[in-house]
Amino acid sequence: MGKEQAIFRRSELLLGREAMERIFQKRVIIFGVGGVGSWCAESLVRSGICHLTMVDSDCVSVTNINRQLMATTETVGQVKVEALKQRLLSINPEADITALQMIFNEETAESFDLGSYDYIIDAIDSLKDKALLILMACQTKAKFFSSMGAALKLDPTRIQVTEFWKVKGDPLARALRNKFKLQKRFPAKKFQCVFSDELLQNLGSPSDEGEAPTSFHKPQTNGSLVHITAIFGFTLAGLVIKDA
Repeated sequence: MGKEQAIFRRSELLLGREAMERIFQKRVIIFGVGGVGSWCAESLVRSGICHLTMVDSDCVSVTNINRQLMATTETVGQVKVEALKQRLLSINPEADITALQMIFNEETAESFDLGSYDYIIDAIDSLKDKALLILMACQTKAKFFSSMGAALKLDPTRIQVTEFWKVKGDPLARALRNKFKLQKRFPAKKFQCVFSDELLQNLGSPSDEGEAPTSFHKPQTNGSLVHITAIFGFTLAGLVIKDA
């Protein structure tokens, strides 16, 4: 990997050549490339991950610009995973980046060969789809990392990592645990989550930004800031690199 040797010289200086060779070979899939997943993808590619699959069905919206890596005034309307793919290839043109404009749900879940990946990263907002991914990912040999809610937070020093059942102060984690208990279906193995126990309230109104009311297909719209969502994403990437 001639070009990678130059691009990742500083990474190799810290981690060593053997570690970098392992990182180059790892296969990672990210579900959701919004405020958390987009920064996770960038961090992974800058750190040496060369085989990355990104899954997201959305297009860039003007309201994404405040926190999503590939969202600019020039990319509004573009498919998120495609816009992000171009960004990542500008960092490492030799990377193997797969962009899937899809949603992960009950209808599409079986089309993803989750067992073929070394790492599965969950940055999904939808409770139902997130719960399904957790259950399916934990049945594979892949290492699984999940992001809990990154909205309604301001203090970056309260971002933490812990095992899913030990997450405290996060409504999304609580809702997931309640869902698993109600269904009497539980993750087959333990997994690490990025979360914050801070929970603020929206001081503005979605209508102030010209946004349509939230549909039943989407989670409630809450305010979020890039210095929080990016740290969530960087932390997920860090868990991968540390483990690899």
